[in-house]
Amino acid sequence: MTAEDSRDTRPESWHAALHRLQREGLPHVLATQVTSAGSTPREPGARMVITADAVFDTLGGGTFEWQTIAAARRRLAGPDGKAEAGMSLEAFSLGGRSGQCCGGFVNVLLEVFPGSTATLALFGAGHVGRELVRLAAPLPWRVLWHDSRDNAFPAWSDDQPRLACRHAPDPAAAVAALPAGAHALVLTHDHTEDRALVDALLARGDMASLGLIGSRSKWASFRRRLHDAGHGEEALARVRCPIGTAAGGTGGDKTPYAIAIAAIAELLPRVESPERGDQRGLDPAKLRHSITDHST
Repeated sequence: MTAEDSRDTRPESWHAALHRLQREGLPHVLATQVTSAGSTPREPGARMVITADAVFDTLGGGTFEWQTIAAARRRLAGPDGKAEAGMSLEAFSLGGRSGQCCGGFVNVLLEVFPGSTATLALFGAGHVGRELVRLAAPLPWRVLWHDSRDNAFPAWSDDQPRLACRHAPDPAAAVAALPAGAHALVLTHDHTEDRALVDALLARGDMASLGLIGSRSKWASFRRRLHDAGHGEEALARVRCPIGTAAGGTGGDKTPYAIAIAAIAELLPRVESPERGDQRGLDPAKLRHSITDHST
């Protein structure tokens, strides 16, 4: 085995894993040893990253580490199957709770990152679609980008995090594959395809929001045909067309960039952000108690 091969097989470090998971918007926990008393496997500042099915780096191994991993995964699972952002402190008496002979005492801070909490389903890789994808890049959203044409996606899309490009020649199949609660924007190159997509999205009835590019006259025509296809007034009223008007519009600017900015601004208040309480972190009294009380 060459030196290069050996480097390739080394486990991923906690900081490399943290960077990758944050970039990809995947749920994970950062575990940091913040105190130690007596004999302990690692020193304060030691870290590891934990996901539902993987662990990166180590706090020293043994029962204590397995208990840390189990606590992190309970927080990733959450009370309703979803991770909740936040911090918690785990106290370990290594000779008591963890049953290890070294007998020291450790506090571990668990920071939960729930990953991308919103999905944007974008149909159309034209000028406005490309500007939308660029603008969405810094936001913590997962973007599913669809187009029915061959070779429609730009080369730069391969390098954008949290972005999946899907060739979608069948509108019904593309819509059926979406996760429930996605925010859908329809802006393809073809009105017939637009209407088929809106029809399928309304039929699902479980999208968080639905926007359609076009003029008011386009929507009047679509609305009539969709009503004739069996969609009720309540469902039709949920379609935003033209997109971006709820955020104040573009001021008459019809460039793709301006339309994309208005569309993103319209989406921001509709996209659910993870709850973080009052964002004051750990309760100071509980923190002092956990750090000073080594009796458990």
